[in-house]
Amino acid sequence: MTFLKTVSCLCGGILVASSMLASCSGDNDDPDNNKKPDEEIVDSKNLDYSASNADSWHNYSVRVAELLARDSEQLYNSWNESYNGGKSFAEIFKSANTSAYPSYLSCIEEILDGCSDIANEVGDAKIGDPYDLYVQGKREEALYAVESWYSWHSRDDYANNIHSIRNSYFGSLDGSVSANSMSALVNSLDSDLDSRTKGLIDAARTAIMDIPQPFRNNINSSEALKAQEACADLDRHLTTVLKPFFENLDNSHESRLGDIVANYVDNVVLPTYKLLKERNAAMLEAVRNLSGNRTDVSFEKACQAWLSAREPWEKSEAFLFGPVDALGLDPNMDSWPLDQDAIVNHLKSGNFNDLLWGDGDDDSKVEAAQNIRGFHTLEFLLFKDGNPRKTNN
Repeated sequence: MTFLKTVSCLCGGILVASSMLASCSGDNDDPDNNKKPDEEIVDSKNLDYSASNADSWHNYSVRVAELLARDSEQLYNSWNESYNGGKSFAEIFKSANTSAYPSYLSCIEEILDGCSDIANEVGDAKIGDPYDLYVQGKREEALYAVESWYSWHSRDDYANNIHSIRNSYFGSLDGSVSANSMSALVNSLDSDLDSRTKGLIDAARTAIMDIPQPFRNNINSSEALKAQEACADLDRHLTTVLKPFFENLDNSHESRLGDIVANYVDNVVLPTYKLLKERNAAMLEAVRNLSGNRTDVSFEKACQAWLSAREPWEKSEAFLFGPVDALGLDPNMDSWPLDQDAIVNHLKSGNFNDLLWGDGDDDSKVEAAQNIRGFHTLEFLLFKDGNPRKTNN
């Protein structure tokens, strides 16, 4: 994730902020008073949908939704059909005969690394960064560090991240334990270890959902601290206990590991990405409908479509390897925090090329494009204070 600088100031006792620019009545951001007469200070925090910007607002929303639909389709097709013009990544991963994955154990290690990475990210970054900023007295920075705060969907996102770990370990999407799963193998060899692993997964999810809603208003709560600790416990267990358990298995288990990897791909990764593709296509339709039928009801339907499309993405974050990483699809779809001022500037310019990048572009151009597209840009355009935006403000 790309973290942005935030600034804040007090106006009449009220804390006001923008992601990059801020202004207060009676203050001047230019100490030398060199502001040109035609320059306009962008107050991206308070920007709202209006009749004057509606056309640009909808054009932008549709374009972002189109890119999300395209990226999610590319992600699914890379796993299911062809990756870089060759075999599907599913075939590559399940074969376990490449330099990257020379054995089924190496595939299991990749899966477990993905699980521990997202457990750490949820606890240390998604919950921990806002918490740390808040207790340091940087309250506005803390707010802007909260992922999905426009929709008030943060807790659900984080809980779904833990579901992605559960699904990877259970080898299923419905909470049942597949016969060909890491859980089933661990249980057959060390039932206590399996119980502890399940308990830590459940404890992390429960602790997250115990944070009072919305998280943006409860950043410094005791429940948030407990959720951090539960995620840290899970990360530590996956890294120092469960992964070594698999690494210490003898070669007689290699065939069983192959069955686990195949089941993981066929019954966790592929259906998750298929659902992501389908729901992003449905979200695009809802956003297009909103553009053509500009009513509060259409805004509500587009927001519901966003929430629906968001779920499989968050449930995929335990497997952010392969095409989603190599093709830049993770930051394309899920960059956070947002560069709100760049979004406002793009809204004004309507230059869709600003959203695109290609092979050979330098890092700054790629990052600039990714910062004004994806789930959270669309969230900003659809939601305000946890609710769908209104056509009349």
